[in-house]
Order: sequence, then structure tokens, then C-alpha cells
Amino acid sequence: MIKSLTRMSCAAALLAAGVAAADPTIAGTGRPAVVELYTSQGCSSCPPADALLGELARRADVLALAFHVDYWDDLGWRDHFELPAATQRQRQYARQLASASVYTPQMVVDGTADVVGSDAAGVARLIAAPRASVPVQISASGGELLVSVAAAAGMPAAEVTLLSYLPQAQTAIGRGENAGRALREYNIVRSCTMLGRWHGASAEWRVRVADLPADARAVAVLLQQPGPGAIIGAAQLALAR
Repeated sequence: MIKSLTRMSCAAALLAAGVAAADPTIAGTGRPAVVELYTSQGCSSCPPADALLGELARRADVLALAFHVDYWDDLGWRDHFELPAATQRQRQYARQLASASVYTPQMVVDGTADVVGSDAAGVARLIAAPRASVPVQISASGGELLVSVAAAAGMPAAEVTLLSYLPQAQTAIGRGENAGRALREYNIVRSCTMLGRWHGASAEWRVRVADLPADARAVAVLLQQPGPGAIIGAAQLALAR
């Protein structure tokens, strides 16, 4: 079923200890549409949305990310990939989008509009809409990520957020609404941290690959107006780990 939550709380995203460095490589500066799925292993309405996100993840013009929330735990199954930061981010979107509550499955596109996560036609319509594009680049060399945002006169100030994620996983569910099912999940966000603010001039940030969670196999960077609001730049990079 679709589940909503109205209570508010704060949570912080923490970076866990990680492993080997990445080989030198560079992600392109193109601007994909950013699709965020808010989902849970405890939600029986979520597997179709997870599958749709997997389809979107194969598209070159889409950056698809799954944020696993933690408010389904009271039905007997704790999501293996839940993050308090995911729940906090979804609640912030609820305020920005004037929603009565948060719910799963929910897809938010480019930080400005949302649809039920299994609504393929609705998300396709949002992906096709025009979008702002500030060049963002991620490179990896010598055990470090270098995040670069180009100068763009006249663009609003924005936050630079680094996300690490696991491209694919399969989980056997023992209890709750999905008991007995093996769920296939895609682009699962494992950590979320704001690197800093961008004010229109070119800027760079460095992050040690070893500081990312051990199961993260890729990273993404979002350039997003505070709120969270509209996403105006994005890039992703696979890690050689």
C-alpha cells in the first residue's frame, strides 16, 4: 500500500568508512534530468516504482536515484538501505511542493514536481520539460574525487550535494507487506552530504574516495537551489572499486 507520514523530524547524513581508490576517469558535463524515487522495502506499492527507476537508470538523459526512507519500520521489516537523510529530504520536498504529507512510492523530478512513483507517463512528461543547465563535472584520480562547477552569470545561488550510490541489489524480504519476495532495487543512495554553496563563479571541491561507504559503486553531484528547490546542474560517475 501507499503510506504517508505527517510528523516532522531532523536527521543527518553520515559518510561511512570505505575502500580502494578509483582509477583516473571523468564524467561528462551534460545535464540529465534528475529523478528521485522515495521508496521502502516495506511498501507493497513500491516494487513497480523500483522497476521503473531501473528502466530510467539505463537512459543516458536521466540521473535516477532511489532514496530509501525509514518510516516503514513499524510494520515489521527494517529496510536494509534506509537513510534518515532520505526521510528528512523527502519531508523538505513536502514543504516545498506544498504536499500534505510524504508518501511512498514518490518520484520527484528536477526538484520541482512529483508524481506517484509507478506513474510512467507522468514521470516521462516531467522528464521532457525544459530544464536549466549549469555544467557540473566529477573526476577521480589518486584516491580523490574532484567536483567542479562552472561559472554561470545570472544563475541563482545553489547547494552542491554529493551522493554515493549502489547501482543494483537484490534483497530477500522476510516480513512486512513484501514478505517472501526478492526485491530488485536500483541506484540506491548510500550517503548524502552537502559540499558547499555555489554563487555563480567557478568552484571546486575534493572528497576522498575512502570516505565513501564501502558498498557505494558510483557517485552523483546535484547543484540545487536551497529548499531543496530546483536542480540546475547534475553529473554522475562510476567508481572503479
